[in-house]
Amino acid sequence: MKPLTETEIRDSFVNCSKGEARRLNLPRGLAELPWEQLDFLGWRDQGAPDRGYLVAEHGGELVGVTLRVPSVRRSLRMSNVCSFCISTHAGSGVALLAARRAGVSGREGNTVGTYICADLACSLYVRGLKQSALVSRPEESLSQEQLIARTVTNLDAFLVKVLTDTAA
Repeated sequence: MKPLTETEIRDSFVNCSKGEARRLNLPRGLAELPWEQLDFLGWRDQGAPDRGYLVAEHGGELVGVTLRVPSVRRSLRMSNVCSFCISTHAGSGVALLAARRAGVSGREGNTVGTYICADLACSLYVRGLKQSALVSRPEESLSQEQLIARTVTNLDAFLVKVLTDTAA
């Protein structure tokens, strides 16, 4: 991913108002992020633990999505799988994150949810730069390039759902 500016990030959001996008907390150390290792920019809001954000290139454009973490938590004793990168995590390492749909549908309260790495660091997990707390990670026969491509494909499928205005 190419490095993004604060303005590019704020202007990319499709499922919140411009005012909300201006007020959201950006990740700390934006300039120092490992941009070349990221397939998308994802972060949780330090000041509001029930919020997360992701920004990705989709269809030749930058698309930003606000995410919410429901108050209902999954069991900490179970292992869970991220639907983007297919990384397995113990306990709370995967969270159900919901995005309001773009357009009229989203303003009417329609959302799309999926289970994602709670820290939104999928790019680092598929590259082996970050390890989940799970002791035994299943081996996959895919190359790292294939793992990255699968992650991007899964992310794109999620973004299509967010961008589809079902009220139109």
